[in-house]
Amino acid sequence: MARPGTAEIKRRLVHASGSGMPLLYILGIVDWQTLGYLFVFVSAVVTVLEILRLYGGLDWRIYDELTREYEQDNVAGYALYTYSQTFVALVFAPHVAVPGMLMLTIGDPISGLLGSAPVGEMKSLSTLGAMFTVCFALAAPFVIPEAGVVTGTVAAVAGALGATAADGVKPRIAGYVIDDNLSIPLVACTAIEAVLAVAG
Repeated sequence: MARPGTAEIKRRLVHASGSGMPLLYILGIVDWQTLGYLFVFVSAVVTVLEILRLYGGLDWRIYDELTREYEQDNVAGYALYTYSQTFVALVFAPHVAVPGMLMLTIGDPISGLLGSAPVGEMKSLSTLGAMFTVCFALAAPFVIPEAGVVTGTVAAVAGALGATAADGVKPRIAGYVIDDNLSIPLVACTAIEAVLAVAG
């Protein structure tokens, strides 16, 4: 397996730095509602930047370093990353939303450093296994105390499987790549919530 280049490592470090937002809540610095407001504010800023980048000629060097080729003329991954976390923060309870966020900010960069795949192709089984393990470890401390050992474990497994599937392949639909920055939190949180709902 080829070692990731400098640009890829930079992307992954920036990716992981997004853990600072949910950590504000985990560490008790802000409450859940305030975190939601912060996400909405950041999403608004990102939206303005993307409009300027795509239609206003904004051409910062950092975009060249941190965006991929298929993002040049589409909404960039960093924006989808922000939007997906904002959505789950507003829709799901903390014990569901925080694991989904961390699967994106921690699980995804770890998976990306272990291996990647071209758009439309699946990552290796070893990379998928590592992603699942990391995501389960991130979800379990939040859902098991909330739902109990059995239901919480099943929910954590479901969330980890969802995140792993979303991370494992980037499909192209109608010419647009479905970026895992958007899909990981949405799929993971929906899977966790579904198990908890069925369990009552």
